[in-house]
Formats: sequence, structure tokens, C-alpha cells
Amino acid sequence: MIRILLSKTVLLLAVAGLVWSGNGPARAAERTTIEIASRTGVHLFSVEFVDNDKDRAQGLMYRKSLPEGQGMLFDFGREQDVAMWMKNTYIPLDMMFIRGDGRILRIAENTTPLSERIIASGGPVRAVLEVIGGTAQKLGIAPGDRVAHPMFRGR
Repeated sequence: MIRILLSKTVLLLAVAGLVWSGNGPARAAERTTIEIASRTGVHLFSVEFVDNDKDRAQGLMYRKSLPEGQGMLFDFGREQDVAMWMKNTYIPLDMMFIRGDGRILRIAENTTPLSERIIASGGPVRAVLEVIGGTAQKLGIAPGDRVAHPMFRGR
């Protein structure tokens, strides 16, 4: 009986370790609100804000859904060329690559779930916003539109 209890405890700890180690669902990131000003108006999004390597590597992997009006904002701390992929990401996304001044440089629309194809920023960017696929087209969001968030202040 003790051996069975120990085995169950070890199994439970192993599963918990997968979640904590980043091999399972991510912990909840800080939530913040951003605005995107486009030709069709101002669009608000509630986003998870990630600004460290571990959370950026996890991103939206393993998620089965993403409600409209929500997303994830990746802060890279400084402008740089960025490459993303969709490995272990089950939902199509729009990736908006944002320069340090808050302007959208490029949008990769409706990215392919589970793909390991590299999606490049196309130039130096400070951040990437991921939202459910089709959002940019539906809302008329385009390169050159401005994203408002505290990380872009003073530019």
C-alpha cells in the first residue's frame, strides 16, 4: 500500500513538474489593455503581457482557444529582428510586429497552427501582438497603424 501511495505521489509531482517547467500550459501572465488606432477606429484588446524569455518561448502554445478581443503582447525590450513560429500552437493567429514607436511594421495573418515555418518580423521591432486569426482583416488593422501601450510612450 505504501508503494502505491508513493507511486501516485511521484506521478503527481512529475505531472506538476511538467506544468511548472514550461512543458505544459503557461502560468497566467500580467494582463493589460492596449489600443490600436486604425482607419476604421480605435480597437481595444485585453492582452497577456510577457517580457521574459521563458514566457516568450511559451507564448500561446497548447491553448485550444483565444476569445476575440484578447491576445498576447510580447515585449522584446528593444528593437530587433524577431522570428516566431506556431509549434504546439493549436489556433490560427494574426501576428502584428510593432516597432519601438508603436507603429505596426508587418502583419502575418492567419498563421498555420502547429507549423514550424519561421515567421519573420521583416525588420527591427520592439514587440509582437498575437490575436485570433482574421482579426486584422475584420477590424481593418494594417501596417502603419499605431498601438498604444506604456512600453511605447515617449516615442
